[in-house]
Amino acid sequence: MKLPKVLDLAAAISLHEMILREVHTAGGVRLDASDVEVLTLPCIQILVAAKRDAHVWIDQPSDAFICAFADLGLDWADRMKELPAPVDQPSAEPAMQDANAPAGKGDAAPDLIEESASAVNNIRILTIDDSKTMRDMLMLTLVDAGFDVIQAVDGKDGVDMLERENVDVVITDINMPRMDGYEVVRQLRARPEHKTTPILVLTTESEAEKKNIAREAGATGWLVKPFDPERLVATVRKVAC
Repeated sequence: MKLPKVLDLAAAISLHEMILREVHTAGGVRLDASDVEVLTLPCIQILVAAKRDAHVWIDQPSDAFICAFADLGLDWADRMKELPAPVDQPSAEPAMQDANAPAGKGDAAPDLIEESASAVNNIRILTIDDSKTMRDMLMLTLVDAGFDVIQAVDGKDGVDMLERENVDVVITDINMPRMDGYEVVRQLRARPEHKTTPILVLTTESEAEKKNIAREAGATGWLVKPFDPERLVATVRKVAC
């Protein structure tokens, strides 16, 4: 299957669904990357996550494809090429920080301490998002950074899960069915055991008014999708200390 020239944020969901469909029907998928001219972070995250969970092969990667991995400090061959033999297929605040702001800018966040020089070990994170694509992206990024990750498919599922699971950090979307992220924050802050649990909001929303709602609910930090993996990992390490 030939990949399109542009694999950007808009293409991420369709790419993810296409891979899932092909893996389900054929047991694997071979992707021709020879025409790729633009490959952005969300699609890289999806490709690497798919490689981890299914049979996915990349044929004839273009220079742009290889460079997109290299720009993130990744070797595409190391991440995508070392795979089993292919299957037969047809040819083909409280203080709240805007964690997306450059260092030294954004809302002050005295509760976010400076990142330690050493990696924080044994941090357990709950991610709450109704998008499987986003959950896969978060899982890939956080597990690769050495964190333990559990997932919830919406706000109510996340709140219910925390009645039986212990976590160090919660990362939640805002716009979800059954219970939105604001209510997730409010309900967790009402529980004594989660009065101080770091809760990061990860959303496509960027309006100041919505940030204020999250701040008033008790959120610790605010990040905007698509997220930067290094900034996300650094923020988790800061708030978890």
